Amino acid sequence: MERQQRLELVDALRAFALFGLYIVHMVEQFELYWLDPKGGPIYDWVFGLFAGKAFALFALCFGLSFFIIMDRAAQRGVDFTRRFVWRLAVLFGLGLLHTAVYRGDILTVLAPLGLVLIPFDRIRNNAVLIAIAVVCFLQPQLVGMALAGVSQAPHFTEDPSLAVLGSTRSLIETVRINLTDGAAVKYWYMLETGRVTQIIGLFLIGLVLGRSGFFAEPERFALSRRLGFVATLALYVVLREERGSLVDPFGAGQAADYMGFAVDSWTNLALMGAEMLGFLELCAWVPALMRLLAPVGRMTLSLYVGQSLVFVPVYYGFGLDLHEELSQAASLLIGLAAFAAQVAFAHLWFRRFHYGPLEWVWRALTYLSRDVPFVRRTGSASAAAA
Repeated sequence: MERQQRLELVDALRAFALFGLYIVHMVEQFELYWLDPKGGPIYDWVFGLFAGKAFALFALCFGLSFFIIMDRAAQRGVDFTRRFVWRLAVLFGLGLLHTAVYRGDILTVLAPLGLVLIPFDRIRNNAVLIAIAVVCFLQPQLVGMALAGVSQAPHFTEDPSLAVLGSTRSLIETVRINLTDGAAVKYWYMLETGRVTQIIGLFLIGLVLGRSGFFAEPERFALSRRLGFVATLALYVVLREERGSLVDPFGAGQAADYMGFAVDSWTNLALMGAEMLGFLELCAWVPALMRLLAPVGRMTLSLYVGQSLVFVPVYYGFGLDLHEELSQAASLLIGLAAFAAQVAFAHLWFRRFHYGPLEWVWRALTYLSRDVPFVRRTGSASAAAA
């Protein structure tokens, strides 16, 4: 029962991350919003709460999942290292297919970076891992470039591929742009804004949280969780209020941009920490919330890809082309209703199946075997009970 509760808590947290990422995608109309950004209260609230935070939480959950996988294998006396490398390769392949539809895919970012977890896992001292993570979070490369006033390459906001995506009515052209110019813009954005170093740091924090039993024994960490919530929330408020004093001395050029990326990274991390700890505390007080969201977390991969398959054609020219007709309010309401439907779908799905569809494919390809249970044999179980 304890192991099941631990899995439910992790799955619920993963579902919370998926919700935040999905709502951001809906309000930004799967990136087409940036063709003519207008701002407004809905944008401010949704992006303030989830943009950069949900993605960070996903990265932390990735490191946590790595621990769970490797720990289970170790308990069976199995070295899962090579299989994990292949598992990441399969995930990258699935991400490429997803990128063909939606260039903002994060699987093709998380999968290759996940390789760094293997050597870091050999460091058994958690304090060392935390110290490395802190260095990553401080974004020394961004601060250094800001201090030097260096401009190393074309700025990521130069994005002609987005205009093409907004005007084309061809699915083939959309796929071509997503896999070429759009992918290049995405990777450069990840590098230039410090997302890559942030992701590595979050991988390590997820690994340490897994090792420490933070999710396996949540009651033991109740006080730490509450103090951490207050501390991260206070840090977020300070960073948000002092952003100008930290960035303004660098002027209005690219040096200020780099410092702004660093400060925004710190601010997002602080709020992500507060949101994660607050969500875990809420699950402790309202276990029904954990049980409600856990099935969504068990099929995050399927739902994440499915969201793009359904809604990219809603907004893009090769489909319904509604990115100019649907307001932010309409997109938000549709997104909330659609996520509620996804929660219901996940509960119904797991009555009959062991895994989500893409989760099953991922697992089968990981082991290069179709001998992975998929359909629940409820009929035979009921007969045996009778």
